[in-house]
Amino acid sequence: MNARAANLRAARGMSHKADLHALLPGLNGHADVRIGDDCAAIPDGDGYLLFAIEGFVEDFVKSDPYFAGYCGVMVNASDIYAMGGRPIAVVDALWSNGATTAEPAMRGLADAARIYGIPIVGGHTNLRAASGQLAVAIVGRAKKLLTSFDAMQGDTLVAAIDLRGDFRGETPYWDASSGKRPESLRSALEILPMLAESGLCRTAKDISMAGLVGTALMLCESSKIGLTINLDAVPRPPGIALERWLVAFPSYGFLLAVASADQPAVLGAFAACGISAAAIGACDDTQRLMLHGPDGPELFWDLNDTPFMGVRPKNA
Repeated sequence: MNARAANLRAARGMSHKADLHALLPGLNGHADVRIGDDCAAIPDGDGYLLFAIEGFVEDFVKSDPYFAGYCGVMVNASDIYAMGGRPIAVVDALWSNGATTAEPAMRGLADAARIYGIPIVGGHTNLRAASGQLAVAIVGRAKKLLTSFDAMQGDTLVAAIDLRGDFRGETPYWDASSGKRPESLRSALEILPMLAESGLCRTAKDISMAGLVGTALMLCESSKIGLTINLDAVPRPPGIALERWLVAFPSYGFLLAVASADQPAVLGAFAACGISAAAIGACDDTQRLMLHGPDGPELFWDLNDTPFMGVRPKNA
């Protein structure tokens, strides 16, 4: 394994996801939903009720409380849209030792709620905690789902990322949201339910804190597929090192498995909103994730030998 692959496997976001391998099997069979998607999708009439939650690491809440609050809404919204849905409302739970951290976090929540058009309808606040902690939950609804479980051999892996942003200091957080027009942000997110409802795509995942490669690995595990990713094809901002970009949380970033015939329409939909989208890989049946760099293809992970999160294709 080369240094790049070793660094990707050791990244914090990858480690946090891999930790779940010890816990997820105990949840299997507790509900008639598949665990491993960006949201729980609960059949509800002629569609699905979507339900998700995000918790934020303590050092992030401490060092950048405003953006942590902002991300509480933004990240949850991405999870809903990644499932082909539209958000309805959020609630938050905020712990802080006084108002110093709580106030900017609340302001970030409120600003993002206004920008993304998602009301905050309740929550829990404690200003007498030992340290700052934040969790935000969201509900939404989908007419037709995009899932993590339906990628197939022969599909093309498409990455769609908004490159019009900047890193927040030395963190892995790429901010492609704050300062943008609300209409622009909402229109770009609306692409996902449009793709689901038009039948142009059936599989998508929000690029999480595990980064692009970690998210691709989660997709492999959920769909029981393999992937070969061409690293040179990954949309990337000018001047940003590839190693840093592959472990970044990109604010607006999605991986989609797309049938070859639908690829031009999918890429065109993102391009129309100024989102950089490209075919970056191919799905196969090996359950191995291969990274194709300057020195050729290299095995990054073999799910036949080593599970990642322990997700099963069917948990019911």
